[in-house]
This record gives sequence, structure tokens and C-alpha cells, in this order.
Amino acid sequence: MGKVAIIGVGQSPFVRQYPGSIRELAFEAFKDAMVDARLTTEQIDASVVCSAPEYDKQRSPAGVFAEYLGLNPQPTFYVETLCSSSSTGLRLAYSLVASGLHDVVAVLGFQKMSEISSSESQERMGRGADIQWESPFGTMMPAYYAMYAQAHMATYGTSPDDLALIRVKAATYGQINELAVYRKPVTFDMFTDPESRMTGPVASPLRVGDCCANADGSSCVIVASEEKARAWCDKPVWILGLGAATASVNLAGRDLFTGLAVAKEAARQAYGMAGVGPADIDVAEVHDCFTIAELMAYENLGFAQPGEGPELIRSKATYKEGEIPVNVDGGLLSKGHPIGATGGSQIRTIVLQLRGEAGDMQVRDPAIGLVHNIGGVGLYGNVTILGR
Repeated sequence: MGKVAIIGVGQSPFVRQYPGSIRELAFEAFKDAMVDARLTTEQIDASVVCSAPEYDKQRSPAGVFAEYLGLNPQPTFYVETLCSSSSTGLRLAYSLVASGLHDVVAVLGFQKMSEISSSESQERMGRGADIQWESPFGTMMPAYYAMYAQAHMATYGTSPDDLALIRVKAATYGQINELAVYRKPVTFDMFTDPESRMTGPVASPLRVGDCCANADGSSCVIVASEEKARAWCDKPVWILGLGAATASVNLAGRDLFTGLAVAKEAARQAYGMAGVGPADIDVAEVHDCFTIAELMAYENLGFAQPGEGPELIRSKATYKEGEIPVNVDGGLLSKGHPIGATGGSQIRTIVLQLRGEAGDMQVRDPAIGLVHNIGGVGLYGNVTILGR
């Protein structure tokens, strides 16, 4: 298997309601990545399009995008693993290039969630669970993660204040991320003010401030073989490790007291493939769809022992200047969560960090970065390790 590098990245602004078509939305990220990689469409051997199809009015968007973006007659593929779709797309692109089947592959993630109403969106999210045994009873994403939060609190004494600190960190960096949907400051005092919207109940113990927002957006990652990367790219970022796992769709088949099993298994695989461990990671992007999700990621990825995740946020170890910076682009809590584009956005952030091109969000001299991207309520898990 040959080495594979990322040679171009792009992302649209994440917004609550994109005014154009999904073609135009996809083009924004694709254009940025192509300019970044200094390529023409003829140099793209294949494309992988990633989204959660239940939100799309267009059936088979991969073919539509290939035509619109000028990528015919090259092959295109469609990938879906809920919220981790574009990380799965990167895994497919890596395989296509490492095997020698293709030299250059574009991974394009998108979601225009505003095409359906908020209630329709929640209903579709509920159907990410088992439609026979769970979702008919009204369980939705906040309720599922609330159960994980309750389990963590019951086991380790974690408090809602610990979760609030995670949202405060997210807003600290969301304010300086020009592509984030939510760029307002959030202070800890907002979580103690009964008049603040942040304290509105969603699913106990989760409040409005503990939840990310839906968004419209697109992302694009271009991968290439070692030969092409060295010839065309001044700062290739190498894919060092890939891990992926699945778990029981029903929570009745899970242990809620140990976090997300898919994250732990995917991390084990990725660390093993890359030949590194948690202490070697200089900067990370984790899937913070809810504040408790980031807290569990600290522990599932080995940045903290079980139950010790709260100490990382209390000590600001996961801030930009800390020992393990996490989500210094604002994470999903600030950027928003356009499902199919989320993983690609996370990958873009780490690529820019490793190139030293992250601007005000730049971490000091990182050499190895990690992306943790979860699909559904821990149904799918992807961990990607990148190095400069």
C-alpha cells in the first residue's frame, strides 16, 4: 500500500439557511480545495460524495455534483454513515489511492438541512436509531446523549458546570472562526442566569447551551498518492492512521457508563496504524455535537483516564495553549453541524493546523493531529490521525 497525503482542503461558511442550490453549496468547498491544491478538474481521477440522504431532496447527489463540477466521465461514489459520512469518505478515498486504483480523489461532504423543517429534521434524526425498537417511543439525539451525561454524572460526579465550561471554550474560538454559524460570546455566568437562553432545558441534564445547531454547509478534501503529492504540493499532510468501528444501534445493547465504544475501538486502530499514542497528539478535533460528547471523547481517546475528563476542561488543558488543544475552531457547538460536511470540516481544521495556516486559531508547532468523528449516537465511529 502506498502512502497517501491530503493536498487540498476547502469549506463553505456554515450557515443556518443557504440561499442557493445544493450544487452551488458543494461548489463553494470544491472551489476552495481545488485552488488550495492548484489542480484542474481533469486531474481529479474520482470523487466521493458524502451526506445523510434522508435530509436531501435530490436523490443520488453524487451524479448531480459530478456533472455540475465538471468531473465527468470520472467515476463518483456516494457514502453515508450519518454524521461521520465525510470521514468515511476519506477512508474510501485513502483506499482507492493507496491501492493504486486512482492517484487523486476528491472527498466532498455536504448537507443543506434547511430544506426541511426543524421538526422534520428531528424526526429524521430519531430514525437514525432503530425504527422498530427505539425511535417510535420518541427518543431523539438530545435524549440519547442526555442518558450518557446522566451515566457519567452518576459514576464520576461530573456536574453540569463541567459541561458549561466546554461550551464556553467552544465559543471562545467560534468567535474567531469566520466560517462558524454561531460567533457570539458565551460566558459561564449565562449558565447560572435563569433568564439566559443557554439554560433552557432540552433533555436533562442537557440545556440549550449544551447542544450544537443544525446548519447548511459543504467541505472538500483532496487526497493524492505519494508521487503526486510530492510533485504538486509544498506542504502535504500525510494520512498516518485510520480507525473505524460500529456498535449496537439500540442503547439496550450498550454500556452507557464507559462512553462510546466505537470511539475507543477506532482510536485503538488508528493509533496502532500510525504507531503513536494519545500523548503524541498535538491538536485534536472531536465530535462535540453535545458538550457531553466532547467530554467523553477526552476519555475515549486516551487524553484522560475514565472520570478524569472534567479536569482537562477545568484546567484549560484543551485550550489552544494547553497540553492537548481540542476544537480550537469552535467545534460543532460553534461551527454548526451540517451532517455530511462535518467530518471534512474537522479534517480541514487539522490540515491547516499542521501546515501552520490556522491564523488566530493556530496551535504552536503541531506535528501530529487527530480527528474524531461519530455517526449517530455512537453507531459509527471514525478516528483519523494526520501528520505533516
